[in-house]
Amino acid sequence: MTTPETLLQATNIFKNYGTLPVLKGIDLTIAKGEVVSIVGASGAGKSTLLHILGTLDAPDRGEVHFSGQDLTKMNNGDLARFRNKYIGFIFQFHNLLPEFTALENACLPGFLAGRPEKEVIARATELLEMLHLGHRLEHKPSEMSGGEQQRTAVARALINSPEIIFADEPSGNLDSKNAHELHDIFFRLRQELNQTFVVVTHNAELAGMADRKLVMKDGHIVS
Repeated sequence: MTTPETLLQATNIFKNYGTLPVLKGIDLTIAKGEVVSIVGASGAGKSTLLHILGTLDAPDRGEVHFSGQDLTKMNNGDLARFRNKYIGFIFQFHNLLPEFTALENACLPGFLAGRPEKEVIARATELLEMLHLGHRLEHKPSEMSGGEQQRTAVARALINSPEIIFADEPSGNLDSKNAHELHDIFFRLRQELNQTFVVVTHNAELAGMADRKLVMKDGHIVS
């Protein structure tokens, strides 16, 4: 049996906000193609950990390695380029730009990466159609349902073919039907694209579907 390839490794991660310790020595390994959920009570440190793994924040102590590369040694400019190329983000609030269409929103990270316009538009269209949004390409967020807006955010996260997607309460604002559909999409993307997901969630269904469920309490992973 082939050993899964380690994609991301965090070692001895500590983080304080002022005098408040939030992360207290986290060790974590994520394999390529794995879906990992992170659960725990509010204030356990889940989102802080996700932001550090995704390079949106830096640890006070410890290292984060991505395919063997130490991200904690990179400067801000290199990290921004790294994020754009290798990481996708999905948040509870979709953060779509209201003046742009679904297609334009999905294209944005591709344009920021300097990829050819035709290539980006073709890929965004393909992704939106795969997410059953082919009829919404020219619609603005205000003209779409909550589930459609969140699926547009998924297409945006996928546009640069990232190695890993970090999702922070991705179905937190969706009704049960749309939440279930979004969860199914994650596992379909893993099956079709070998996509890796790390998902912070309070949704028991999504947490239970993951390959591994990590429980956080008071800044530690306890199980």
